[in-house]
Amino acid sequence: MSGAKARSDAPVADNVYGGGGGGHSSAVPPRDRKSGGGVLKRLKSRKSQVDSRPVTEEELRRKSEPISPEDVMGLQAATRGYLCKLEDNIYNIDFVRFKIRELETNTVLFEISKPPHSDEDEEHRERDVSAGRFVRYQFTPAFLRLRNVGATVEFTVGNRPLNNFRMIERHYFHDHLLKSFDFDFGFCIPNSCNTCEHIYEFPQLSESTVCQMVDRPYETRSDSFYFVDNRLVMHNKADYAYNGGH
Repeated sequence: MSGAKARSDAPVADNVYGGGGGGHSSAVPPRDRKSGGGVLKRLKSRKSQVDSRPVTEEELRRKSEPISPEDVMGLQAATRGYLCKLEDNIYNIDFVRFKIRELETNTVLFEISKPPHSDEDEEHRERDVSAGRFVRYQFTPAFLRLRNVGATVEFTVGNRPLNNFRMIERHYFHDHLLKSFDFDFGFCIPNSCNTCEHIYEFPQLSESTVCQMVDRPYETRSDSFYFVDNRLVMHNKADYAYNGGH
């Protein structure tokens, strides 16, 4: 979410820059009520993930058919560019709010929301082809020791229905895959505002890896791929630093 405003509520998150967002926790119910009414859907990552054959970003760019979930599951490194265009989002999916909380204590780590649309935003969008597609995060080292985190996203949909809306998110450090998450949003009705919480179970990292990730800010990266009916329609990117407070 380009130009998003951040709010930090806990010491593990120093600040958030830019814009744009599995695991399992049996203690979390699948659905809950939002404060304003309606239903908050809680999503767990698919457990039975099998990576496809290794594939490069260049190979996917040369594909004549639409990029599929199986294609991106074969990527061995974070992408350098984007695998689809902004105009491929024909469903007008727009992420307007994003919040991360630590599940055990229900502590909000940070929250960002997209400011109201303006003509200036449209001008910025025309100048920056990656507007709204990239976010930079900065955390303290304590974030790397968390185990279960919930990421709540609120998004709006245009006048087309979303069938089989799915997100695959892959996290890398130095082009080594740390974890792959795979969430099914399901069906979204046209012209709707939807809220769901992704439940992330972070991998346990060695002390050596933790130290390297702290010492090398923004070398941890992720790709978030969004599919409708197994066709890539959005691709967002992020990088991360864990040296906040140093």
